[in-house]
Amino acid sequence: MSSTAGQVIRCKAAVAWEAGKPLVMEEVEVAPPQAMEVRLKILFTSLCHTDVYFWEAKGQTPLFPRIFGHEAGGIVESVGEGVTDLKPGDHVLPVFTGECKECRHCKSEESNMCDLLRINTDRGVMLNDGKSRFSIKGQPIYHFVGTSTFSEYTVVHVGCVAKINPAAPLDKVCVLSCGISTGLGATLNVAKPKKGSSVAIFGLGAVGLAAAEGARIAGASRIIGVDLNSNRFDEAKKFGVTEFVNPKDHNKPVQEVIAEMTNGGVDRSVECTGSINAMISAFECVHDGWGVAVLVGVPNKDDSFKTHPMNVLNERTLKGTFFGNYKPRSDLPSVVEKYMNKELELEKFITHEVPFSEINKAFEYMLSGAGLRCIIRMGA
Repeated sequence: MSSTAGQVIRCKAAVAWEAGKPLVMEEVEVAPPQAMEVRLKILFTSLCHTDVYFWEAKGQTPLFPRIFGHEAGGIVESVGEGVTDLKPGDHVLPVFTGECKECRHCKSEESNMCDLLRINTDRGVMLNDGKSRFSIKGQPIYHFVGTSTFSEYTVVHVGCVAKINPAAPLDKVCVLSCGISTGLGATLNVAKPKKGSSVAIFGLGAVGLAAAEGARIAGASRIIGVDLNSNRFDEAKKFGVTEFVNPKDHNKPVQEVIAEMTNGGVDRSVECTGSINAMISAFECVHDGWGVAVLVGVPNKDDSFKTHPMNVLNERTLKGTFFGNYKPRSDLPSVVEKYMNKELELEKFITHEVPFSEINKAFEYMLSGAGLRCIIRMGA
């Protein structure tokens, strides 16, 4: 066991005291892990749109003060009672959703939506006792999606920790903890395009480009990128996108444009925007008889998906996915190996890097639309 096992650790954390206000670097106390928990030393983390959305507190009940962050790589510092498959020193990726390996979802080969550890953005505390492991001078600080990686040390349920190849560079593979795996898996695990097929990707942010990367890996011959921002098109070429459509450039629905381009529709489509109109277009642009559309983006709670029933009766298939259908503990290690084997390229997703002391710059980059992923170096 490590020399700090069983002790409270004092370390730096970037704390959000109020919605939408810059994070404040504070000294926090991180309690030891309890039963089925793991305390991690975070070495690298990155900023995801999900962090920004809840930091801005859009459309939800604010939960502050809070430590955000859920894309990260680190090492195990100590483990709590009952943890048998991890030990201090293991290289890991904490994940916002989990895999208890006991519930019916975890035992199913078709699902990755764990009953126990499914993402919960409202909880803010640990499952074991309903309390936080973070505090500042006795004041509890809320967790975020069970990970809270904007802290040099954090405590996570063992089911939300994927043990990976120790040779994998954590400053690269840390981005696999959320968006990149979501987009990649949406294509490879759910859409499953065949070699030589056509794929339309709606939304060319990090998740959409990861979906395009999946189509490239699968051997798709035509990858059509759809986005309202034409400035994204040049960068998308790096991810295998071969053609581009900006819906604003046409006076007809984009699904009709794509159908004309592809002699009736694409073989597969992946929607990564959360726009209900994009979701409908993604479904209606696939070819009848065999076309499959996969929804990744999260819509507004009041949105309603509307399409004519004949679009379904004509043998188009609509699917949804959560975290790319990857089981975190079982499947993420193999995604890391795709990178290690040079099948998956992660460097092109990483457009900025900042020291932990300048974490607010990462927010500025994302809010301005500059770049895809910003790596945050802890301890700097």
